[in-house]
Amino acid sequence: MSRILLTLLTLAVLLSAPPASAADNVWQVGVAKVEITPDSPLWLAGYAARNRPAEGKLTPLWAKALVLEDAQQHRAVLITLDLVGIDRELALAMRGAIAEKLKLEPAQVMICTSHTHSGPVVAQNLRPMHYLLLDDKQQRLVMDYARLLKDSVVQLATVARRRMEPCTLHDGSGHCTFAVNRRNNNEAEVPELRKANKLVGPVDHDVPVLAARDAAGQLKAVVFGYACHGTVLDGYDWCGDYPGYAQLALEAKHDGAIALFWAGCGGDQNPIPRRQVELAKSYGDQLAAAVDDVLAKELPTLPSRLATDYVEIDLSFATLPTRAEFESQAQDKNRYIASRAKYFLAELDAGRAVPTSYPYPIAAWKLGDKIDWLFLGGEVVVDYALRLKSERHETHTWVTGYSNDVMAYIPSRRVLLEGGYEGGGAMVYYGRPAVWAETVEEQIVNAVKKLQ
Repeated sequence: MSRILLTLLTLAVLLSAPPASAADNVWQVGVAKVEITPDSPLWLAGYAARNRPAEGKLTPLWAKALVLEDAQQHRAVLITLDLVGIDRELALAMRGAIAEKLKLEPAQVMICTSHTHSGPVVAQNLRPMHYLLLDDKQQRLVMDYARLLKDSVVQLATVARRRMEPCTLHDGSGHCTFAVNRRNNNEAEVPELRKANKLVGPVDHDVPVLAARDAAGQLKAVVFGYACHGTVLDGYDWCGDYPGYAQLALEAKHDGAIALFWAGCGGDQNPIPRRQVELAKSYGDQLAAAVDDVLAKELPTLPSRLATDYVEIDLSFATLPTRAEFESQAQDKNRYIASRAKYFLAELDAGRAVPTSYPYPIAAWKLGDKIDWLFLGGEVVVDYALRLKSERHETHTWVTGYSNDVMAYIPSRRVLLEGGYEGGGAMVYYGRPAVWAETVEEQIVNAVKKLQ
């Protein structure tokens, strides 16, 4: 076949193909929010050193819902919570109730927590650190709050669904640099190291942004993420920490829009310096500015196509303690070690075996033709984001941590072998019987590869 004839045939095919319809870029989007700041004086979560309930409020705590529906009427629901985390039982109950109410599958409902350390203890998350050490009254208040939270979030999702309207979705990626690898930099030295450009250790300073604009072009919702702990503040006031201030700043600038934050793989990343409200506000403003820089650009429009997938894998623990070792730990002067050991001794006495693995949740959403959005449970270290982005689609791969079930730190193999708090020391505070097996990273990455 001659080159001329081939060119003519190709042109004929292109001319006969139906033009892309504007409807191919139209999504149905609904968004809503509700305040979830506790009315009762609950204990705050995240720090073992606290010794009394909350005393005031710097910012409200929010639950927010985003419902997306593509041109084929496939839906997904994103819930963001200004909380340190939630446990598996509450997450399953919340996601199940939303799925039933909206006639969805579990893969279509994701819950992301901001990991603020100025929110309440929720159900049995961080059980040995908080729940088991509270008195009966506080335990009742904690569980009462969890029940109210579940009901509020389910209702919130239904409100967001009712508010669905035609929108376009747009994506971009910004940059924000206040997150510091806390394993590789002495906190007191960070200001000077930053000035000298001598900070070390892996970081992820990307700021993924998803914007929903209505038919008039007005910003209806902006979803953004960042890989950094919500640990600027450690006082006794409710506060969304820097993620909360970032959301407030964006909503103040974009009247009528709702801003939703998700935490990336910031398990080993801290906002440094810390411990001042002004710093939390400053970091929030910096993050909001990074999002605004993205919103100010002419962003590509995402085709109205959505795919969702979800799996739970048996994430293996290393060698478990023997009964004799638990009995020894039960006498430990560290009350958290003793609390964990007594729990597992009670389980053994009841005839229940100590688990050799944990049902670890992993999900993947595909937005349009390029956004690869991954959801990982637990406090995931930054190595996962860097690896998954390099192996997949770089800034078009978004890796969310603290999703659905915050059961423990999730170290990479490197961090696990190095040890330290993120490598295994924190397992006691989450009530896990042992550190993860050395296969932890490959188990998670291999499972991600199998998702669509």
